[in-house]
Amino acid sequence: MKIAMVSLQTNPLTALTDPDAAGPRLHVAKLAGALRRQGHEVTAYTRRTDRRLPQRVRVADGFAVVHLPAGPEQPLEEDVVVAHIGEFVRRLQGCWSGAAAPDVVHAHHWTSGLAAVLATRSSGIPVVQSFHAPVGGDSAGPERLVGRTAAAVIATSGHEVDELVRLGLRRSAITTVPWGVDADVFTPTGPAAPRTGMCRVLAVSELGPDAGVDDLIGALPAVAWTELVVAGGADGPELRRLRALAVKLGVADRVTFRGPVPHAELPALYRSADVVACPQRREPFGVAALEAMACGVPVVASAVGGLAESVVHGATGLLVPPREPGLLARALRSLLRDDVRRQELSFAAQDRARVRYAWERVALETATTYERVMSASGPVVTRWQKTPV
Repeated sequence: MKIAMVSLQTNPLTALTDPDAAGPRLHVAKLAGALRRQGHEVTAYTRRTDRRLPQRVRVADGFAVVHLPAGPEQPLEEDVVVAHIGEFVRRLQGCWSGAAAPDVVHAHHWTSGLAAVLATRSSGIPVVQSFHAPVGGDSAGPERLVGRTAAAVIATSGHEVDELVRLGLRRSAITTVPWGVDADVFTPTGPAAPRTGMCRVLAVSELGPDAGVDDLIGALPAVAWTELVVAGGADGPELRRLRALAVKLGVADRVTFRGPVPHAELPALYRSADVVACPQRREPFGVAALEAMACGVPVVASAVGGLAESVVHGATGLLVPPREPGLLARALRSLLRDDVRRQELSFAAQDRARVRYAWERVALETATTYERVMSASGPVVTRWQKTPV
């Protein structure tokens, strides 16, 4: 297949050189690389944000990145980028004329989806849409338009599917393909970060009202001889609130806030933990849980969103209701005092991460969605095949 990825606001090229890359730009880069390894021709189109960038770059993973001028050649906020989508659409149409047309377009984020459906409306090229973020708010109208116009929408979890249906999309048009994890980077073997003599519970999370870190701190008084390490989140009012809570509960000496940790350093940090806790009250993807599982670390997670799907209760970790520090403490104690059970969960977690969430599997399921929409679109499906003479 000849696949066009549209990532208007996030450049996948930067994800290959930035050790701290995460989120949609890393997702696009990893998916594009896996599709290319499976024999597809993949080109990612993004807005040029630096005039020094060449128009076309072929990266080590084999896919190409094309930088299209649209508006000022500098990073722009979403509300400013919208004003330049028309120019980006014209550039895409120029790239996709004649024999250069792709068989399928996969748009990432709603701004990319809007550009993709506008650029393909007269060509019949099917568009597959991924939103990569909770939908709604001020952009709900454009998201609804893009979702209804696209040939298919890919959601990363059943939780996201429900959000999209509430937005007004047809459930039958939505396919679930989970977020991926690099099982060659996140492995059980390798260096581990230094630790104290206590048991270690690790949380990798931004700090915010839905992060649930306060529930984790609230659980700690009932979990003896255990330190809590929190990776992620910048200094600010929420961090100060959490520090004050730890002092109030008498566990400040057992709580360490590491701040933002480069993505490249996370595998070693995961390996240093006995348990990884994901106490979020709302979590569409659950990437930290997947990375921990790939490193062979059992997970105690809230039974919400993507976490409730990636963590198999009693097999790869434990699920607890959100906002329940007492139940969270009980789950942590049950694992920390039972080395054999932790080891059993560790093996199962690693196996599930590699089998279900490795990028090769994600790419295969994504390609199946492409093939389905190409078949439904008619003649476009034959564009990548040899034409009989």
